[in-house]
Amino acid sequence: MELTRRDAVAALGAVGVAGGALALSESGDDDAGNEDRRTTTPTGSEEETPSLSEHELTTAVAVAEAIYPSALEDVERFVTDFLRGRVADDPDRATEIHETVTYLDDYVSTWYDVDAYASLSRANRTEAFERMNADTIDPDPDGGNVQRVRYYLINDLLFALYASPTGGELVGIENPQGHPGGTTSYRRGPQSGPQN
Repeated sequence: MELTRRDAVAALGAVGVAGGALALSESGDDDAGNEDRRTTTPTGSEEETPSLSEHELTTAVAVAEAIYPSALEDVERFVTDFLRGRVADDPDRATEIHETVTYLDDYVSTWYDVDAYASLSRANRTEAFERMNADTIDPDPDGGNVQRVRYYLINDLLFALYASPTGGELVGIENPQGHPGGTTSYRRGPQSGPQN
């Protein structure tokens, strides 16, 4: 099953990013460098808007590859599009993800012979989450490091997947909660139950 840009836009809409397509177009493919982008405020002054580095995006893709079903294709494009749109809408999130990725890299460098989480094999990526209890701990954006890994990386990427049309189809929830069910559902008259 192939994840598309449409899936990323749908996932952004599900997390409350108004105009997900606009956020994606503004974040652009060429903004993935380590430097901050400059934006102009309504008063005309410039301010720096944090963006995700290539390393942070690569790490997020590695996380997704560890937690997403292996049947999915184009995970990298989906995750990158989703996170760029997410950060464009919520710049503070870039700082939170940066800190979370830094912790994750430090953690795996202690337990494995690598410098970065993304360098681990898929099996070791999953094992690292189990070892740190990220697979069972409660997510908390203001909690400890592992809780933040669960919140900013694992849960956010899982929500994005299953809020997308392709992810929903994968688990049989093509019409997620709140979806009206298409035109057929309101053209059909009320369904009567058994008569007494």
